[in-house]
Amino acid sequence: MAANDEPSVSIGDVHGSTFAIGSHARAESHTGSAPQSDETMRELLAAVRELRADLTRLRDDEQLRTLDAELAETEGEITRSGRAPATRIERLRALLGDSQAVVSLLASAGTVAAMLGNMR
Repeated sequence: MAANDEPSVSIGDVHGSTFAIGSHARAESHTGSAPQSDETMRELLAAVRELRADLTRLRDDEQLRTLDAELAETEGEITRSGRAPATRIERLRALLGDSQAVVSLLASAGTVAAMLGNMR
């Protein structure tokens, strides 16, 4: 039989491991329970969602679309991992500062901005 002539590969014990093979392969590991978020992140997530809803009440412009996109990324990050990384917090803080004239009309913007100011 030709089976003995074929190369063999042994990678040992792969229990609990994640790997991918191939030029476009992608490996993800989803073990254990869902990511835990602390109370601050839960509050930030709620405030971000409220601000996104409030932004729909304002006249659409490029600045608000950029802010909404960053808020959406922040919402997704917190939902997926339970946390927003410091780089995302800084970017959102800067965008809120740039949009201050428009978003100062919204109480939800003040809530998010205040929370971000406390996350140093």
